[in-house]
Amino acid sequence: MSITKTIATKVLHSDSVVFTFIRSIASSQAASWVDLGLGFMLFAWIGLEPWLATAIGAVAGGVVNCLINYRFTFHAQDCPLKAVVVKYAMVWCGSLSLNAFGTQGLYWLLEQWTWLESIGFRPDGYYAAARLTVSLLVSWFWNFLLQRIFVYRSHPRFDGLIINLFNRFTTDKSDHGYKTNS
Repeated sequence: MSITKTIATKVLHSDSVVFTFIRSIASSQAASWVDLGLGFMLFAWIGLEPWLATAIGAVAGGVVNCLINYRFTFHAQDCPLKAVVVKYAMVWCGSLSLNAFGTQGLYWLLEQWTWLESIGFRPDGYYAAARLTVSLLVSWFWNFLLQRIFVYRSHPRFDGLIINLFNRFTTDKSDHGYKTNS
């Protein structure tokens, strides 16, 4: 097997933290294009407040990220999808809050530094700097860590509880082969 094929196989299939992180970068990049692109358009073209533009972009990016991560990044096919969706939503809500209010806070801080305008920065630049900085920090220190240890790993007792609760509020009562204590 060639060295290129060996590396490609490890990148695609190894569950080591290094190769999982590499795959998460690819997944995050795809989701970020959706998230940031939509957020910038809503802020600059529609005139939404930074927190709202960020929140809407994050919703769209979150859906893309969850779908890619389930099979490609974390190889989580052994985890019940219902549990993954609920756990992802829990982590995502924290991420949304950190991104939205972190971006707003950093934007307000940059806005107070009037000397930035004297060197050419404008509100769009404040938003871009705040959004990109906060997004990167939240991605590394919140999303990746919690997705790796919580969302895309099977936690039988917790997952069973989530599936039972999920089934109470939906018409889909299937567990897709996952054993619950109901």
